[in-house]
Amino acid sequence: MLDVHVPALPVGRGQRLGNEEYLRDFRARDATIRNGDSWKLERLQHFEEMGSPSRDALRRGDWATSLRLFEEGRDNLREIQADEEARGSVFHRVRVVEEPLTPYVQWELHWLRISAEYGERVRILPATAVAAAEVDGLLPELTIQDGEVLFHVLYTEAGAPDGAVRFTAPDIVDPWTAYMRNAYAAAEDIASYFDRAVTPLPPPPAA
Repeated sequence: MLDVHVPALPVGRGQRLGNEEYLRDFRARDATIRNGDSWKLERLQHFEEMGSPSRDALRRGDWATSLRLFEEGRDNLREIQADEEARGSVFHRVRVVEEPLTPYVQWELHWLRISAEYGERVRILPATAVAAAEVDGLLPELTIQDGEVLFHVLYTEAGAPDGAVRFTAPDIVDPWTAYMRNAYAAAEDIASYFDRAVTPLPPPPAA
């Protein structure tokens, strides 16, 4: 069982980053990780991703094209995973899902299933498992790099990227790292979840 008491994220102790600054910092730090674990928690059920032809196809309601473009991205995933394996960098993702699935989450899970085939550690956590911890609001979107830096990733009300707040203090990062490890242990591997809950679904509407 997950602890209903989630760690704190005191905004005043973090550094606000714009979207481009956040992406540059995240990528630079990620490239330096050697033999370390990183974690990602996704909670929102809709995002407006930019620069993704597959996401654009979903907006148009062109499901076949959206999935075809995912398949065409396999070589890129293979290269990313080869780089991470060479560096000993292990990335874990916990995806919280509400059912019935939103069109976005249904779309994203197809991509995450393929990502998992190439080595990304992806697990699915039902929203019911974290409901007791969300009395005062949803869990944050966050990424933790090598147990040293935590990014609270921000989005607009419409789900568009809006930068992040960066935390580096161990008394903030360490409890969240422990929480993520527990959440990951409590979650279901994406392969079994996908076969049971996603494969039977019809194509989603445009979103």
